[in-house]
Amino acid sequence: MLFSDFIRLAFGAVVTQRTRSLLTALGIAVGIAAVVLLTSIGEGIHRFVLAEFTQFGTNLIGITPGKATTTGISGALISNVRPLSIGDAEALKRIPQVRAVVPVLQGNASVEAGRYSRRTMIIGVGPKVPETWQIPVALGQFLPADDPRRARSFAVLGHTMRRELFPNTNPLGQSVRIAGERYRVIGVMAPKGQLLGFDLDDTVYIPVAKAMSMFDRESLMEVDILYAAETDVKEISARIRDSLLARHGREDFTITTQEQMLSVLGSILDILTLAVGALGGISLLVGGVGILTIMTIAVNERTSEIGLLRAIGAGRAQILGLFLGEAIVLASVGGLAGLILGAGGAWLIGVLIPAIPVHTPWIYVILGEGLAALVGLLAGVAPARRAARLDPIDALRSE
Repeated sequence: MLFSDFIRLAFGAVVTQRTRSLLTALGIAVGIAAVVLLTSIGEGIHRFVLAEFTQFGTNLIGITPGKATTTGISGALISNVRPLSIGDAEALKRIPQVRAVVPVLQGNASVEAGRYSRRTMIIGVGPKVPETWQIPVALGQFLPADDPRRARSFAVLGHTMRRELFPNTNPLGQSVRIAGERYRVIGVMAPKGQLLGFDLDDTVYIPVAKAMSMFDRESLMEVDILYAAETDVKEISARIRDSLLARHGREDFTITTQEQMLSVLGSILDILTLAVGALGGISLLVGGVGILTIMTIAVNERTSEIGLLRAIGAGRAQILGLFLGEAIVLASVGGLAGLILGAGGAWLIGVLIPAIPVHTPWIYVILGEGLAALVGLLAGVAPARRAARLDPIDALRSE
């Protein structure tokens, strides 16, 4: 049998039974579309979350009170752990590779300015926030480098807070009352957006010592460290640990590098993408069962044709290849349709619902079409082998 005859017979069988072929290909199309669409959403969420956590830069280390591996509870909430203090933060500045240190304490309080009032997030920090968190100052200046224990009552507004409290006036030099205490506004931050649901623009920044007094806290919630880009993260982590051990006497703190955080997040999100892809794979499995059923029926209906082909010299390998070819053609056509539906659906979701992040990498498109062909191949093996094993005499008599 010539190769051209092989192709003509394989495609001819598909075209002749249009309705049956269409329904079979549709099963594969739905499966591939589900796989592509769900993995696109999973990959989009993966990229979104990683982008959220890297918007502050990549050379960051976070230190929290309490040993996560033993208690898992912030040292600010329990008495048998030494608080993470402003003095600790000041000591970490003396490590050579450290570029900036930001002590952090967060709370919630009412902010009043004239006739406007808004309850929002108050963040007590040091003066290095713009450099460390990569949030530029849009107007005025950030908190000055005062003695951290005797800081002046200055406040810096987030972008949204400026719009809500001072919609038509310049806020610089104006007074606001935070939890009943008076602060002078010296700056406004540029828009930063949200981090996992937290609006970073709907905030007010005040000196960390003022925040500790305002919220009656003895310990910082966190200390963020920005280190030089060329520094080995393990080396700088070891230096930070040694410095805090010398001050605390034991390791009652947790050091988390951004690499560790992103690694854990990446693992979780990879599992998420795999899980949603597996859901689409169930639909693809159903499509494979459809091909198996249709090809089995086709063998029964074309028994005499198989006998005739064998009688004129077609070998078993050629019969096997013919039916496998039909199965692969059906699956590939269905896979192509599924890719168009899946990628198109992902694009449409991104346009109609921008809040849902979607991204369809080309690798998914290639793997999706390959997977469709593989499903067709596997589903067509049993019917094709049965067709190849038919005795030509018995097959001709079946007519």
